[in-house]
Amino acid sequence: MEAGGEEVVEFRQRWFTIKEACEYLDVSEQTLHRWMREGAITYYKIGGSTRFKPEDLDAFVKKFTSFGEARRIVDRCARCGHAELVEGTVQSTGRVYFRPKKTRFFTLREGAVKVNALVCPRCGHITLIADVEKLARLLKDGGSEDKS
Repeated sequence: MEAGGEEVVEFRQRWFTIKEACEYLDVSEQTLHRWMREGAITYYKIGGSTRFKPEDLDAFVKKFTSFGEARRIVDRCARCGHAELVEGTVQSTGRVYFRPKKTRFFTLREGAVKVNALVCPRCGHITLIADVEKLARLLKDGGSEDKS
């Protein structure tokens, strides 16, 4: 505590060396240097030293969500985590649909993908959920006629 009664809090930024960053990401130094050359990962030069911030290393990691986890995530509010969501639709002059900008091939299927909505009764956050199965069919190929 200082004489004026104010407490001084020291803030020290955590920096990783190349070796520590490699251990953190569980990759070789060769791989990390390649990512640096390719501009794929953010790093900092401090004098002659190379350093990494933990949040930059975390941001570099890409997560590929499984279908099972995606279904579990949809069951919770993305904003506050509340487990109770109210199902419904969002309307304008009719139903709201998503129409992919490009499909893989010409298709006879209707290009609109139905969108459902979930709203959190606690915080009011609205989540829009598209029919991913229909979207996958539209993006995959023309296939057979779909009446849905």
